[in-house]
Amino acid sequence: MSRRRRGVGLLAGALTLLAGCTSASSEEPDAASPSTAVAGADTDLAACAEQPDRPAAHTDLSGIALPCFSGGTLDFGRAQGAPTVVNLWASWCGPCREELPLVQQLADAAGDRLRVVGVASKDGVPQSSSFVADAGVTFPSAFDGDGAAMTALGLAGLPYTLFLTADGAIAHVEVGQVESLPELEQLVAEHLGVQL
Repeated sequence: MSRRRRGVGLLAGALTLLAGCTSASSEEPDAASPSTAVAGADTDLAACAEQPDRPAAHTDLSGIALPCFSGGTLDFGRAQGAPTVVNLWASWCGPCREELPLVQQLADAAGDRLRVVGVASKDGVPQSSSFVADAGVTFPSAFDGDGAAMTALGLAGLPYTLFLTADGAIAHVEVGQVESLPELEQLVAEHLGVQL
């Protein structure tokens, strides 16, 4: 291999790492309908909370409703009813594997002041279920096998964390991995006004 070609290959690899995780995984999302596939998943995840029956404030995610692993639906077209942190993750994403336990810690600390919900994005149901079991995650998570939420927001790669107001408006999108629980709590305070 020539030096030039090797250098281009190294540069391409470095750029891929800097860009974060992408869905160029060998694990393809399930072919079954999301609701059917998710209903059969065996997880310790909590069910998604019921949302108020009123439309969300204007959001690019209106019209996207995702089935939750342990029951319920995460409907971005409806108000959340409480300040909400939505973490988009996948089993194939290395930074997600480091970040998801922090999101669980946030969920544990939140009490009734804040909702915390995950979204398995561009992943398969068996892979997602196995990942949350290995990570000890129990907060509610929805399934978005084809990445509809990411597409609607123009996002590529993972992880992303959305901060939604009680009326469902997007207050902030955090791009990339959050490194610590204090950093996550600071983002919640700054963008949702909730002190934990």
